[in-house]
Amino acid sequence: MISTRLSIIAGALIGGFTVFLCFGIVNDLVLLPQAKENGRALERADTLKKAIDLVNERSRTNADIQKLDDAGICRELDGVWRDGICH
Repeated sequence: MISTRLSIIAGALIGGFTVFLCFGIVNDLVLLPQAKENGRALERADTLKKAIDLVNERSRTNADIQKLDDAGICRELDGVWRDGICH
């Protein structure tokens, strides 16, 4: 009777450990690599979006600067335009 209970307890412990080990292996081999790749893809998309935003902002800045004459550029750079020279 005692050996039967010990056998059941030992079997349950070994079975539980085996299931725990299998879930750990599945997690390490399947789930974690997929999660890492998804994270990388999201980071790449975010970086690309930021780069596109910077290029668009720079294009607007270039367009605004091209509209300015020499005196306007001097004023934008906090200079003073006198006698055709920016000081």
